[in-house]
Formats: sequence, C-alpha cells, structure tokens
Amino acid sequence: MVWKKTKWPVYHLFVGLLAIVMVYPVIWLLVSSFKKSSTIFTTSTSLIPHPWVWENYKLGWSGASDISFGHYIYNSLEIVIISTIGAVLSSAFIAFGFARLKFVGRGVWFGIMMVTLMLPHDVVLVPQYILFSKLHWLGSIKPIVVPQFFGIPFFIFLMVQFIRSIPRELDEAATIDGVGKFGLFFRIIIPLIVPSLATAAIFSFYWRWEDLMGPLLYLNKPSSYTVSLGLKMFLDSEGLSNWGAMFAMSIVSLLPVLLVFFLFQKYIVEGISTSGLK
Repeated sequence: MVWKKTKWPVYHLFVGLLAIVMVYPVIWLLVSSFKKSSTIFTTSTSLIPHPWVWENYKLGWSGASDISFGHYIYNSLEIVIISTIGAVLSSAFIAFGFARLKFVGRGVWFGIMMVTLMLPHDVVLVPQYILFSKLHWLGSIKPIVVPQFFGIPFFIFLMVQFIRSIPRELDEAATIDGVGKFGLFFRIIIPLIVPSLATAAIFSFYWRWEDLMGPLLYLNKPSSYTVSLGLKMFLDSEGLSNWGAMFAMSIVSLLPVLLVFFLFQKYIVEGISTSGLK
C-alpha cells in the first residue's frame, strides 16, 4: 500500500531528473550564449554568466564576411521548404504505387528500395559529386534539393505501412463511383495518411536544416551558405573563434526547429483509424 502511494512520485521524480540530464546541453548552450568567449571553456562550473554579454546576439546576427545571419536563415529555409515538399510528395506517390498498384517486379523493386535504405550515405557521396559535376550543378542548390523529388526510402517505407492499413473497400467504393487512380490517391489516400505525411515533413525539415555535408560540398559562395555553414564561419583555426556569437546564433537556429515541432506534433500521435473516421 505504501509502495502504491509513493510509486508515482518516485516515477515522476526519476523522469524529471532524466529530463534535466537530457536538456542540460541545451541549457548550457543557452547560458553560454551570454558569456564572453574567453570564459566559456574555463574551469569554472558555474552556469550563471558573469557578466551577461547581450552583445553576442548582436554580433552573431551581423554575421561574418559582411553577410548577416538572417541571410543564412533565408537560404536554409529556401532549401528546406523545397526539399521537404519534394521529399514528402514524391515519397507518398511512390508509396501509393507499392501499396496499391500491381505491376511486374513490385516485390523486387521494393526490396531494392529497402536495400538503399540500409546503404550508408557516405558511400554515395563521391559518385553523386561526380554526377552533379558533369551536370554542371556545382555551386547551386540543385544537388541538394533535386534528389529529394525522387523519394526518400525511409518515408516510402513509413507511408507504405500506413496505406496498407487502409481498408481496400474504400478503394473499391471509390472505383465504383468512377474515381481513377490519381483521384484515388489525392481524394482518398492522401487525407488518410496525413499523420505519416506530417511525420515525414518533420524529419525532412530536421535533416535538411541541420545538414552540413551537402552545403559544404556543393555551395562555394558565402552568399549561398546555409545556417550550418554560417555557424562554421564564426570559427577560426588561428584561435580567434567567436564562441559567444556562434552559441547565440545556435540558439536562434533552434527556434524554427522548435516551431515546426510544436505545430506538427499533434499529427504524429494521430492514429490512422482516427483519420479515417474523420
């Protein structure tokens, strides 16, 4: 009886302490954005800045190489929005084909797609770079956004499972009413897989927003740099790195990510059956 009364308080205390441990790096990042660069990596264990340096945000927003950090955010948003739209729509279209259409070699092609899902991204970096070089796409955002319009294996697999859980009776009823394959996809399937679409959109946004390797390989002008490369501009190999400004802009770069998460989180937990009832 005593254990039942104390179980929930103990559980919440444990979960709360674990949450603090998990969030501590973000707290440290936020506090460090108000410190002088020379005091951030000192032996002092105090989290409280002394003094509070609000100038870090002003200096960080002014950016480097006479380019403001807002310009880097704009570049990232351009890449992220185009890539997310392409990745989600193309993956949904391909998933519909695997889940609902019958064609020769469907199982083989699905297996090949699953193999690419397990293929490390680093393996294809050199062949892709050579390909995009021959296409004269280097120095533009095309190598980053165009491949997103050909489907992402993880998203395809996720959506295939959602579509397969939708009763085929809905397809048959729509077909009887004269709805074609495209109508079936846009009018029946798409509204029922909104949770998977939102999940794919969130993951795509996160992956493209934090991507460093793609912009580092293909963008060669500071005016076209993204947030990840913009943060790297604050670092100097000669020891003159402005850590305070970089941490300040790191906090700013987290705001779009948090905004997207809170806007779309309700769709992640929304079940496919609930969507069907609506």
